[in-house]
Amino acid sequence: MKSLSQSFSVAFQYQVHFTDQLFKVENPSLKEIFSKDNLARLFVVVDQGVAEAHPQLLAEIKDYISVHADSIALFADPLVVPGGEAAKNDTKYLQQIVEAVDHYRIDRHSYIVGIGGGAVLDMVGLAAAVSHRGVRHVRIPTTVLSQNDSGVGVKNGINYFGKKNFLGTFAPPYAVINDSAFLSTLDDRDWRAGIAEAIKVALIKDAAFWERLEQDATALANRDQDAMSYLIYRCADIHLQHIAGGDPFEMGSSRPLDFGHWAAHKLEQLTDYQLRHGEAVAIGIALDVTYSYLKGILPEADFHRTIKLLLQLGFDIYTPELIEPDLLRGLDEFQEHLGGQLTIMLLEKIGKGVEVHEVDKSLIQQAIGQLAELQGSRVPS
Repeated sequence: MKSLSQSFSVAFQYQVHFTDQLFKVENPSLKEIFSKDNLARLFVVVDQGVAEAHPQLLAEIKDYISVHADSIALFADPLVVPGGEAAKNDTKYLQQIVEAVDHYRIDRHSYIVGIGGGAVLDMVGLAAAVSHRGVRHVRIPTTVLSQNDSGVGVKNGINYFGKKNFLGTFAPPYAVINDSAFLSTLDDRDWRAGIAEAIKVALIKDAAFWERLEQDATALANRDQDAMSYLIYRCADIHLQHIAGGDPFEMGSSRPLDFGHWAAHKLEQLTDYQLRHGEAVAIGIALDVTYSYLKGILPEADFHRTIKLLLQLGFDIYTPELIEPDLLRGLDEFQEHLGGQLTIMLLEKIGKGVEVHEVDKSLIQQAIGQLAELQGSRVPS
């Protein structure tokens, strides 16, 4: 038998920028991102919810491009698509972008710019990644959740076969731009939901960040922008460090940043996506933290601190769908999605996660029962 062997590596680099009022003509941030191009040509896709919350946005985008026409141009007027999981549940929106790439002759040196929440960015990123095997993609996240987590990562995808992110790619963006102005119009649910991902990374990676979250809990619950700006920056920083430090394309069977997510993904499906992703993650975190405590892995004091913070921020830690038999299928689907052996992140102490490869399903049921009691009292007892 004859064999040939090949090995190579490709360096990826992108920056996450932080600004305010990105599309004000006097703000140079957007123009500067494309400074290496003689003329950067953009196709812009906008989340419908964002467009409705910011009625001047589409006009501001066109005005900005017009003022800076010497360096930036639009292929066409921005395309508006539904926000939330609707963008990922119906392939027609992905198809619209791919058809636009063909119609406007968008090439690999052009840019597809996604403006919206994490679901829209996931879908737009997939369209960019599969068109011409990769058109440059710029993400402009507009929610807490996408600015501190999903929007700064390397994953793109849509839901298929009723399963979360069944179709997708790993494709780093060209750049990410976090504009704090978009957060001002979020409703309280979306403001709060994104905090769940910060709780997640703090619990498994950074005890000092966790203590800052405890300190800022009241301010965050009251929509203090300074507290939120720190949360987003620190969470994004930890997320980027994680991507750079290990397995960015998830070739193994472990995904530490999905702490609390095996149940969360299933709860989203079981509630027909009535739960926001961050709300489902908060419940998933509560479940895995309670399980860790009942398993004897996590000290009781750390268990109480975690539940207290979730409740203090206004999260539910229980939903009736937790008792549905299909919930535990989430474990099998989680393993199937990653491949390899079942690997779940639990909590050893605040700031340190621990991986396990088997789960006691009867103990999960006990944890669910305890969460129901805690939710009823709204205080950890």
